[in-house]
Amino acid sequence: MTSYGRIEVAQRAGAEPFHLAGRPLGFDVLSFWRWAFSDLTGNALRGVVAEYLVAHALGVDADTVRAEWDAIDLRTKAGVAVEVKAAAYLQTWPQEEPSEIKFTIAPTKGWNAGTNKSASHIVRWADVYVFAVLHHEEQSTLDPLDLTQWTFYVLPRAVHPRVCRRSARSHRTTARHSHATAMCPRTLDLRCRLVPILRLGKARCNSDRT
Repeated sequence: MTSYGRIEVAQRAGAEPFHLAGRPLGFDVLSFWRWAFSDLTGNALRGVVAEYLVAHALGVDADTVRAEWDAIDLRTKAGVAVEVKAAAYLQTWPQEEPSEIKFTIAPTKGWNAGTNKSASHIVRWADVYVFAVLHHEEQSTLDPLDLTQWTFYVLPRAVHPRVCRRSARSHRTTARHSHATAMCPRTLDLRCRLVPILRLGKARCNSDRT
C-alpha cells in the first residue's frame, strides 16, 4: 500500500509563472495573490492577518509557511503554543449595524497537521490565546494594515476555567470605547505581552506565565 507523507511547502517569491510544460503563460503567483487575497478585511483572511501580526510580535519565524488546520496556530521559540482568534466590527458585506465580537474558546479535538490524525480527547491545545479585534468602525478609513486599528487581548489557558464562559464576548458600549471592552476580566491585564504590536512602551504584566 502506498503511503503519502506530508508535502513540505516552501515560501514562494511571487514571480513564479504559471506555465504549460515549462512555457510561461504570462501570469504569475503574484497576480494570483492579488486576485485571491486582496480582501484582508473579510472573514476568510482577517484571521490569517492576525496570526501573521502575532507571529511577528512574538518573534516566530515568518520565513516558514503557515500550516492549515493545525491544532495550534503558532509556536514560539520557547515552545509556547499560541492560538490566535480574530474578529471585527466591520465586514466587507453590507451591514445594518456593526458585528458583535464573539470568540469561541471551548475545548476541542485537535488535528495534527503533521500526522493527519485527530486526538481522541477534548482539551484546549494552546498555552496562550490571543483575541485580535479589528476595532475600527469607519468604513471609509478601515485599514487592516494599520496596527492602530487593532486591539490584542491575551489569555493564558490556565485562566479560562476561572473567568470565562464557554465563549468569550465583547459587548459594544459606545463607538469610542467599544474596542476596549475585555472579553474576559483579566485579558486587559495581560495585553502587554504583545508590546511590539500595541506600541505601549515599557509595561509590566500582572502575569507573565502561560
